[in-house]
Amino acid sequence: KYKDVEAVVKIEEVDGEELVKKFAEEMEEMLGRKMKSVKRLAEAAEDADLYHEYNETLEFEYFNSMLINKVDEDGNPLSLGGEFALEKNEHFNKLPVNTQLSNIQVPTNVYNRDTDIVNGAYMSEALNDVFIDNFQKDPTLTWQYFGSATGFFRLYPGIQWIPDENGVVTFDCRNRNWYIQAATSPKDVVIVVDVSGSMKGLRLTIAKHTINTILDTLGENDFVNIIAYSDYVRYVEPCFKGTLHFKLLVDELHVKGEGKVKIAMKESFKILNEVAALGQGSLCNQAIMLITDGAMEDFQDVFEEFNWPERRVRVFTYLIGREMTFADNVKWIACNNKGYYTHVSTLADVQENVMEYLHVLSRPMVINHDHDIIWTEAYMDSVLFNTQAQSLLLMTSVAMPVFSKKEETLSHGILLGVVGTDVALRELMRLAPRYKLGVHGYGYLITNNGYILSHPDLRPLYKEGKTLKPKPNYNSVDLAEVEWEDTEEKLRTAMVKGETGTLSLDVRTSVDKGTRVMFLKNDYFYTVINETPFSLGIVLTRGYGEYIFIGNVSVEEGLHDLLAPDLTIASEWTYCETDIDPPTVS
Repeated sequence: KYKDVEAVVKIEEVDGEELVKKFAEEMEEMLGRKMKSVKRLAEAAEDADLYHEYNETLEFEYFNSMLINKVDEDGNPLSLGGEFALEKNEHFNKLPVNTQLSNIQVPTNVYNRDTDIVNGAYMSEALNDVFIDNFQKDPTLTWQYFGSATGFFRLYPGIQWIPDENGVVTFDCRNRNWYIQAATSPKDVVIVVDVSGSMKGLRLTIAKHTINTILDTLGENDFVNIIAYSDYVRYVEPCFKGTLHFKLLVDELHVKGEGKVKIAMKESFKILNEVAALGQGSLCNQAIMLITDGAMEDFQDVFEEFNWPERRVRVFTYLIGREMTFADNVKWIACNNKGYYTHVSTLADVQENVMEYLHVLSRPMVINHDHDIIWTEAYMDSVLFNTQAQSLLLMTSVAMPVFSKKEETLSHGILLGVVGTDVALRELMRLAPRYKLGVHGYGYLITNNGYILSHPDLRPLYKEGKTLKPKPNYNSVDLAEVEWEDTEEKLRTAMVKGETGTLSLDVRTSVDKGTRVMFLKNDYFYTVINETPFSLGIVLTRGYGEYIFIGNVSVEEGLHDLLAPDLTIASEWTYCETDIDPPTVS
């Protein structure tokens, strides 16, 4: 039969090693373009700051994305609002956007006309041209942004920001993973919380909120543990099970006894020294976060014994409650251990005060001008557009810190903020189209932590009533959880190390929507995507999965046959599905 059609169709063997290399190179090129765009933004922001003279009395009407196109009772545009043209745009999740201008979102708890905000908004106007230029150079770019250390978020293209049902915008760019990862290096953190009798009531509530806020600032590359102390020391969770689990346990903390900070500090230094000696942990920053109302006995010699003179571990202190009697002790600990002291007297103070530690940890990077580009793990952009055409697409962000280059502040190491852009993982996976991978073949992407960015068996959503929602922990699913036949984790280990290679596994797969099982022998081909923390794998099935039909008929000729008047196409049939993630009909 093959002989009859040999002139028109040929069967070719699929070369997995060649394919994975080719796809990875194309991905590297695509992601490289995104990195270039972000570098241009970082340079433009640093230059704009360098030539901007801070002005205490500056008045500047910037476009606030909450206030644009709105009027007061008399029909006059709101201050910081005004007319801002918006047009629906297919490329930006069908949202109404303005591709000629960016605009600024300020969280509800930050004053719109704060001097720092106004100066920052004025200075960062310079980014508009770069945003547009980047988008023209690379039309596959999506959102580009600058998150400022003062709290405002400049987003291109400009959008109308819709508050939640209470009229509040809780989105603070400084809490986002891309911001925190770019602003600090990986860190080992021990959170030490005082649960002695004096910490009861509101103090304990504030302390718990402080712990949870610190946990929110930790990313995939950070290591953490929590110690609660009173008369004795205990680990909140001796066997770590992830941040969400920690938060549940923090909630159960209760107070009793008197606070013996010395033993808790000893224990903290001990575990940090152990991981450093064994070459485990983040191998970067180490910090202790001490949360207390300040009542403490003799504590100074602990630091002499474990942390001086190198002061390798920074100690940050949070004085909880309105009582200032012991402020000097708490301040002394932070100042003598390269840390930062903050006084948290109400729940509203927590957010701003916790963010301060990030600035301290970013100083060495700023002073050395380490412009490290970071890539985040997969996440869903549900916060940004929670009210409009909620986009439940898996994304990764590429971001880069922006530092002050002013002579007078160079030694202080001032972080101005973070610039970044998003990449939809679906767009990236289009470069490894399924139809080139034969029957049962597929491609997948993982991070250097072994977490999945994209995989046909990653099902991040669940249905609640009629709406789709992300599952908790959807972005920390490990490769070992879906490629579970890789029992010795050979595949996972090689990919996490960024190696190139191949491996065969006997696998079971379900077909016909899970009603039948097939036993297959799969060949896995994998390689690293250079300049990124990602690795790409492709899977080919032995047997007919190793071959592909190639026709030497042009598309035009092929389609020409379908133009006969008595011929119709059955619309339900998929002739050639090139999209790994076909659009679902809602």
